[in-house]
Amino acid sequence: MFLNVIQLAESLGVEENVVEGWVRHEGLPHVTDRGRMLFDRAEVADWATSRGLAAKVGFLAPGRAQSAAGLKLAPLLRTGGIWRDVPAAGTLPLLADLVARLPGATPPIRQMLQQRLRAPNGISWALVGGGFALPHLRTPVALGREAALFALVLLREALTVNEPAPDDQPITRLLFFVAPSPRTHLEMLARLSATLARGQLRQRIVAAAPDDDLFAAVAAMEADAQPEGGA
Repeated sequence: MFLNVIQLAESLGVEENVVEGWVRHEGLPHVTDRGRMLFDRAEVADWATSRGLAAKVGFLAPGRAQSAAGLKLAPLLRTGGIWRDVPAAGTLPLLADLVARLPGATPPIRQMLQQRLRAPNGISWALVGGGFALPHLRTPVALGREAALFALVLLREALTVNEPAPDDQPITRLLFFVAPSPRTHLEMLARLSATLARGQLRQRIVAAAPDDDLFAAVAAMEADAQPEGGA
């Protein structure tokens, strides 16, 4: 089965010029028929799999599910970082920059994620009240095992988003994350939502505590949640 550029781009959720760039610079296998690029399904699937890339829909099967249980938030926060006094207008550029430096991901994957992040309605803001939001890619994909991060963003002024808030509190604190698989994505979203509902971490974020205190709060939270006798 052969796909054209439009079909392949739609399956992967990227622009056609991204596919063309993969052909020129990343060795995406293709054939040319009467001036058109065509892509063999099996060859492209192998190429994508070797780069940890999978589409949620289309001809690529979802990647193997991975649980969030093995992902520790403390090291993920050190990867994503704590960002302070970020202007509201700088929010999207910052998130795009974080995606551009996502560990465990190849340049084509980072490019694809940036395309999705910047697309209209590419971000789900997940407003949870109290001035907090959990921004994330609206359409998660299967990435490499190490392709994950968690970042805390403290805004200089309130952020305006086109999603209803559960209260009237202005959005000034963001917990942005990227997960390595759709399943892990949902688990991390639930985990972070529960974290903001209670505990010391929420209080320290509200108080804009020093970085070391925030890292310590995340580590303590995970230690408290570890089952007795667990590793």
